[in-house]
Amino acid sequence: MSLALAFPGQGAQHLGMGVDVAERFPAARRVFDRASAVLGLDLLALCARGPESELRRTDVQQPAILAVGAAVTAALAAPGDALADLGACFGLSLGEFTALYAAGALDLEAALLLVRERGLGMQEASEAVPSGMLALRCEADLAEAACRAAREATGGVVAVANLNAPGQVVISGDLPSLEEAERAAAALGVRRGVRLPVAGAFHSPLMEPGARRLARALEAVELRPPRVPVISNVSAAPSRDPAVLRANLVAQVTAPVRFADGVRAARALGVTRVVEPGPGRVLAGLIRRTEPDLATQAADDAASVGALVGSPEPA
Repeated sequence: MSLALAFPGQGAQHLGMGVDVAERFPAARRVFDRASAVLGLDLLALCARGPESELRRTDVQQPAILAVGAAVTAALAAPGDALADLGACFGLSLGEFTALYAAGALDLEAALLLVRERGLGMQEASEAVPSGMLALRCEADLAEAACRAAREATGGVVAVANLNAPGQVVISGDLPSLEEAERAAAALGVRRGVRLPVAGAFHSPLMEPGARRLARALEAVELRPPRVPVISNVSAAPSRDPAVLRANLVAQVTAPVRFADGVRAARALGVTRVVEPGPGRVLAGLIRRTEPDLATQAADDAASVGALVGSPEPA
C-alpha cells in the first residue's frame, strides 16, 4: 500500500484544534512552539481558548491551520514508521502549502510566513470588491453555464472556483454576479446554493492582487525538491520540480481548485490509503465520493493520531 497525506484548507479551523495532540506528543508541541515564535503569538493558547473571532481572521486562520497540520504530521512521523510508505502529498487550497511542508519542500517558518502573506493579500483583495462564494450541488458543466450566463447579464466576474468532488462545485464572484449565477443555476435545475462564510471570491480573477503579493513573498523563499510528489490544485498533476510547484502556488490564488482531479491523480500514482492530518475531517468525505476504493483515515486528535502510530502515548 502507498500512503498519501491530504491537508485541509481555510474554514477547517475550530477551537481546540490540535491542542490534545500537542499535549500528548512532544513533536507536535515543538511545532506549535516554533509557529508561535514565527507568528508572534501563543498559537496553542489561541487554538485552545480563542477568541474565535481572532481565529477567523484570514491572516491568522491560514497559518494556524497550517501549523496544526504540520504538528499532527510531526506526531505521525515521530515514531519512525507511520509515514514509511508515504508516496504523495496534496491539499485543498491552503492545504497545498502544508503538503509542501510535509513533503520537505518548505521549511515550517517559510510556509507560515507565505500563508500569512497569502491571507493578507486575499483579505485586501476581498475588501476591494464586495464578493463571495457559493456551493452548488451539480457538475462542473452546469456551474460553468450558470457563471457564463451571469457574466453576460452583469458584465462582472463570477467563475468556478472549486471542483471538490462529483456533484460538489463552488463558484466565486462579485456579489451581483454571484446572485445572478445563483438564479441562472436554479433555472438550469440546480438546487439552491449555499453561501460560504468567507471574506471574498477566493480562486477567482478578483484575487489577482493577492496573487501578486504571494509571488513577491515567494521570491525570498527557498523551495526544494520534495521527497515525494506534491499534487497541485491547479494542474491536478504530481510534481517534484520546485519551479513548477512555485508557479502553481501563485496560479492557485486565482485559478480553480481541482481537488477531485487531484484525488484521481493520487490514485493513479498507486495511492491506496489517505490520511487527513487535521483540523477537521471534511476531505475524507470528498475523497470517498471521488474514489470510493481509497481508504481514508482521520488524524485530527490525540486518539486518532495514537491509533495510527500504534500507541496512545508518544514514543
